[in-house]
Amino acid sequence: MSESEELIIYPVPSLVATLLNRGRAKGSPLTEQEVIQIHDVCPSIALRPDQVRQIEDQRGYKDIDPENCWEEWQEARKDLINDESTEV
Repeated sequence: MSESEELIIYPVPSLVATLLNRGRAKGSPLTEQEVIQIHDVCPSIALRPDQVRQIEDQRGYKDIDPENCWEEWQEARKDLINDESTEV
């Protein structure tokens, strides 16, 4: 399968935005179980790699990898907590 035929399952809205909003609504850091549960039910669509790049270019940031959502969320959260005005 060529890259143009390969499809990527991509969360929409972005997983990092969803996790950020859920954590803010909770009022405390999400647990690993909560992050995985959110990942498991988040709406997603199938996109070609060039479409993913276009969306990320328009958003201005790269989403976290759903396959490593807990680990990548821990890193992203550190940056986002330091800037409470961040909107993703």
